Amino acid sequence: MKSAVIVFPGSNRDRDVATALKVATGIDPVFVWHADTDLPDVDLVVLPGGFSYGDYLRSGAIAARAAIMPAVAAHHARGGYVLGICNGFQILTESGLLPGALMRNAGLRFVCRKVKLSIERTDTAFTRTYRKGQVISCPVAHHDGNYFADPETLDRIEGNGQVVFRYAEGTNPNGSVNDIAGIADETGRILGMMPHPENLIADHQGGRDGLGLFAGLADLQPA
Repeated sequence: MKSAVIVFPGSNRDRDVATALKVATGIDPVFVWHADTDLPDVDLVVLPGGFSYGDYLRSGAIAARAAIMPAVAAHHARGGYVLGICNGFQILTESGLLPGALMRNAGLRFVCRKVKLSIERTDTAFTRTYRKGQVISCPVAHHDGNYFADPETLDRIEGNGQVVFRYAEGTNPNGSVNDIAGIADETGRILGMMPHPENLIADHQGGRDGLGLFAGLADLQPA
């Protein structure tokens, strides 16, 4: 499986997700600068967590208009996979590749702690190593992680089964509607999530619950 990690000004989890991909797949990803207009021949593109452009304006809004983003959309259109984590999730919604929006946390405070995630789907490349209904630990670190969608959009997301992760056991840290922590697009080849699975892949990080997401991508094949 070949992958690329997009680097935006302010990204600070790009190296972390690259490490997780290397541990799970044995292959180093390619780093791609946000101002580039072309992607290498890869199966997966990752928009990492961090604070692109310092989170000025709406988080992810400026990065969503980066020169590389049309190439990311084209990659998905021809059957490729896209993963957005935290700020990457915000970029995916701001670019229109995923529905809804990420708003300020309900408590208006930055949150940095572990939460519990319920696995809602196991039929995606991102979650196939987990069991449906399994609850895993995962860290969060964000100020704008409150997932919101209007009632019509929310009904469509829920009806289509696009919710992949929900905050479980009363650990919703930001007020997200329906406890939504991560959603896929209708093809299942784009995943956006606020928690950071790349930061729970080794014992010295407190566990390996996040490693399963990257392990599921190891033998990724174009759709």
